[in-house]
This record gives sequence, C-alpha cells and structure tokens, in this order.
Amino acid sequence: MDNEKSKEKAIPRSRFGRFSRVARMAGGVAAGMLGEGARQLGQGNRPKMSDLLLTPANAKRVAKQLSTMRGAAMKVGQLLSMETSDFLPQELSDILAQLRDKAFTMPKKQLLAALQNAYGDNWQAKFTEFDYQPLAAASIGQVHRATTLDGDSIVLKVQYPGVAESIDSDVDNIATLLRVTKLLPKHMDISQLLADAKTQLHEEADYLREAEHLSAFYTLLQDDHDYCVPKLYPELSTKQILAMEYVDGTPIETLGDIDPADVDRLASKLFALTFRELFELRTMQTDANFANYQYQRLPKKIVLLDFGATRSFSKKFTIDYKRLLRAVVSHDEDAILKAADRLGYQASSAPIEYQRFLIALFSVALEPLAHQGLYDFATARLSERLSELTDEVYGFKEFWQTPPTDILYLHRKLGGVFMLATRLKARVNAHALLEPYLQRLD
Repeated sequence: MDNEKSKEKAIPRSRFGRFSRVARMAGGVAAGMLGEGARQLGQGNRPKMSDLLLTPANAKRVAKQLSTMRGAAMKVGQLLSMETSDFLPQELSDILAQLRDKAFTMPKKQLLAALQNAYGDNWQAKFTEFDYQPLAAASIGQVHRATTLDGDSIVLKVQYPGVAESIDSDVDNIATLLRVTKLLPKHMDISQLLADAKTQLHEEADYLREAEHLSAFYTLLQDDHDYCVPKLYPELSTKQILAMEYVDGTPIETLGDIDPADVDRLASKLFALTFRELFELRTMQTDANFANYQYQRLPKKIVLLDFGATRSFSKKFTIDYKRLLRAVVSHDEDAILKAADRLGYQASSAPIEYQRFLIALFSVALEPLAHQGLYDFATARLSERLSELTDEVYGFKEFWQTPPTDILYLHRKLGGVFMLATRLKARVNAHALLEPYLQRLD
C-alpha cells in the first residue's frame, strides 16, 4: 500500500499551476547544468554546453515532471520517444522511453471530484461496488473496476481533471522548454509533430468520440472467433468518463508459456486485423501499446482495448500506401521514390544520397511485409538495424522532415505490432496476409 501511495500525485489544474511545473523543470535543468559544470571544472575539464544539458540527471528531471503533469505534457514525451527516438540524443531518448509505460495516479480526492462532476453528488447510487484502486494509469486518465446495479462487471476510464483544457498550452510550454534548454538537436523540426500531438490529444480527451469507435469495433467483431472488444455502457459514459464491460485476459507481452504455434497464430491475427483496418475499414486503432492487447487462453481470443487513438484514412492515402508497399516488395527503387512523393515525403527533389537513404529506410522498415514466407521476428534484429540505419540521418539534416501525419499514425501502429511480434518471438507470413490487398488499387 505504501508503494501505491507513493505513486499518487495531484494533477495541477490551473494554467499557472501547470506552467509552474514547466518552470520548475527548467530551473532543475539549469541547476543540474551548474552542478555538473562545477564538478567537471573541479576535475580539470572544460565541458561543452551540450554535455552539461544532456546528462542523465537532467533527462530524468524532464521525464519526472512530464509524468506528474500527465495529459499533453506526458504525451509529447511519449511521442518524442516513439516517433523520433532514432534522432534524439541517446541520454534523452532512453529516459523519455520510460513515459510509454509510466504514469502517476491521481489522489482519491481528485478522483471523487471527477466522479461527482460526471454523475452528481449521489454518484455511488449508480453502482453496487466501486474499486478506488486503479487498474491502470496513462497520460489521459486512469481505469477503475465497478459493478452496475444489474450486477455487470465493468470498468470506468476516468479522465484526469483539467487535462482537456490544458492541451494546447501544455504542448506549447513543453516545446518551448525543449528548445530553450536545447534538449533537442538544432536541426530537428518537430512543429508538425507538436501540432499532431495537439490534435491527437483533443481527440483522445473526448471520451464520447472514443465511445463511438469502441461501439463500432464491437459491432464489427462481436461474432469474430479471434477478437474480443468490450461492450460499451453508453448510459454511464460521458465526455470525461468511459464505461465499458470488464473483460478478463492476460497481458499479451507476458505470454511466455504458450505453445509457439499459438504465438505465431496470435501474431498473424494481429497483422490480419491491421491490414483489415487499413485497407477495408480505412479506420485504425493506431496505438499499438502492448497494454492495449490481452489474451484469453481458453477461447484463444485477442482482447482489444483503448480506441482513443483511432484514426480514419482517406481512400487516396491507402491507395498511395499500397503503391509504396508494391514498390518495396518488387525492389523497384524508382517506384519507391514516386510513392514516397505521393505520400508527402518530397523524395524526388532531394539529393541522390538522401534518396538512397530513404529507399534503404523503407526497405528495412517494411521488410516484414515484403518478406516471402515466414518472417522470424526473434532473429531479424529489425529495431537494431533501423537504429543503425537512421544514424545516417545526421548527414542529411537539411533534408530530414517529420513524416506526414497519416504516415506517423500508421507507422506508429505497424511499429508497435512489429515490436510485439518481436517480444513474442513470433514467426509470421505477413506478406501472404498482405498480398490479396495489393492485387488491386482500390
């Protein structure tokens, strides 16, 4: 219980309160620089400014404050760690990566205020049981178990107070901090990524929007033998609280004791659903965080959770992306560059060296989809090879750009599925699942 209490932190609600956290973070970074500078000088060294900024201690200060603020501040850290980690200094990248899985919970007083705001002073009358200890906590809200008056076991995703109202100012404050403290490389333009973060956060903070997506995927997959989506409880859902069926399952990344054939089958079903979302529905749950997948051992079903990051794609985008996949599969370098242009990369106007870099990057990043036969994620070293390749981007800093928005969302999902398959040590013939969709450009 003491450990649980230590993870409680009140969320600052006012603009001043949240800005003061950012100012405190900046002050801590500056103090850390002075301390490290004094230590280095005492040892007879003449440290560079960048060396003082990019110490593990300063990176930890940034990560800690982002995690206590939650909301947009934490999401910016998550996006930077997921979307640009290969272009960040290693010290900052390693610490920010912790934000993918870490969040403080709000104290009971704030939780009660959120429940009263949504349901009224007599909110307890809507439930026969309510568990004040959260099942999980993330950047936007935390999850609690409850029992309805009809005896149904449900979960409530309760949004942190003040998160929705603080999105734009939080993102701007964090962007300013990262620039002023020079915790990002000078050449990196993250303006589009920050704009995308604002849009994504506004969408994720609207739980009624997520309720629509949850209900749509439930209807789509309710008779499917491979997937399970929790049922929505609309009468208990509001813009700040999402109520859904409690579905039991095992966290999917912990499945180290099931038959390898079941692991391969499970991973194949994740790829099949991803392709179905992209090319049939053109609507995708784009957050492939491991926590969003669980596994039911007896019916061998994959439980799908969290539809806040659901995104719709245009028909033009899916067709253009098919062109890119076709080009990578056929190793047609000219076609890869033309497809990249269609997707917004401006590849054809870049120097030949940068074009070769992009071709190599797409070829490695999409290798699991182009590979003929079973792809062994355990031995492929995909993440390491991508990291080695993207080291070259520093030689093209005047041409590197944040990927187009739709690509960011799609590659976030694909990358997450690839990482999960790697964690499971799965072997998947993803190309065979993809091939039917590449036959026609429609």
